[in-house]
Amino acid sequence: MLKETFMLNNGVKIPKLGLGTWFIEDDKAADAVREAVKLGYRLIDTAQAYGNERGVGEGIRTCGIPREELFVVSKVAAEHKTYEEAKAGIDETLKKMGLDYLDMMIIHSPQPWVEVNQSDNRYKEGNRQAWRALEEAYNEGKLKAIGVSNFQIEDIESLMETAKIK
Repeated sequence: MLKETFMLNNGVKIPKLGLGTWFIEDDKAADAVREAVKLGYRLIDTAQAYGNERGVGEGIRTCGIPREELFVVSKVAAEHKTYEEAKAGIDETLKKMGLDYLDMMIIHSPQPWVEVNQSDNRYKEGNRQAWRALEEAYNEGKLKAIGVSNFQIEDIESLMETAKIK
């Protein structure tokens, strides 16, 4: 299972199984990543909201496996609903992690966390702006793939109305 992959729309292969780092403290993240890689994991997932990107990046850089053999994912903070916030967040993630690129970056949620399932505001324009920042970083080679999580069908349909990268 650890060697099985899915093919994304743009031809990038993503491992079917990966290490999620939610609830792993930043000072313990590097060890967790190194141990997971020893076990055969090649997908490592983090997020700006987890507060452990620095430690995850350290683990990736020091695990003994060439960077191109790992699939590293992070997520734009759910609160970043402007182009400027999302763009700055992408660059900050790369800097914190000490990486030249991510294999995937996604918008973590269509709504800020304090509003999830408590508001009718779906942040249509904010998500479009965050997506534009992801597209730009993708075109610059900072990201190999982009996507979303926790989006409902209506959120995705709205995003695709203006998206250049589907």
